[in-house]
Amino acid sequence: MNALFERLPPNFLPSFLAGMAVNFEIAGIALALGLAFGLLLALARLQARVVGMAARAVVALMRAAPTFVVMFFLLNALPRGAGLSGVMIVALSLVPYGASYVADSGVDALRQLRAGSLLGCLLILPNIARAFFVMVMSSSAGAAIGVQEGIAVILRQAEQMNSLGDMLLLFAIGVACFGIPLQAAFAVIRLVQHHLGRSTLRGREAALTDETTVPIEP
Repeated sequence: MNALFERLPPNFLPSFLAGMAVNFEIAGIALALGLAFGLLLALARLQARVVGMAARAVVALMRAAPTFVVMFFLLNALPRGAGLSGVMIVALSLVPYGASYVADSGVDALRQLRAGSLLGCLLILPNIARAFFVMVMSSSAGAAIGVQEGIAVILRQAEQMNSLGDMLLLFAIGVACFGIPLQAAFAVIRLVQHHLGRSTLRGREAALTDETTVPIEP
């Protein structure tokens, strides 16, 4: 591995870290837009009849939209003069996933809030964090259209490798650089979600106990 690092150009690590920052930027933009659309759809889904049915149909369609298909549709459907960068196109292609995920989680959160359970409503936060990190990984689709994110930097450097072994080792390093932090983040999210779930359950049990307790007359 030391021999591989010696053969890498000096600017490889700064370029790779800058590329990873692009992945997080794309996911951040997609999440912000997904939150805006997703919460509106969640509110619409709680409405009666036509509005609710239409919102559920839109969410189902967005949930089924493949990121690659949406990305290439935007790339070819938008006029050249639209002024959107590759980063924005990739971010917009992730909005259907983000909005549908937020809409699904938002319905449960709004129902919990209406029932008076603030902790139950807060369970949406770990779900949103999970969606963000999923979109960080999915943003690597930008390499297909020339966006200089982390995976694109790895692929560009791999093309200059003379040895298949070095190429595979470089890919493994890239996977580890993305995978280890993201898996650690998922572990933290699971812990927070477990804690909130237990706190919500204890709150419900306490409320039920208060309702069923009959005061004894002196």
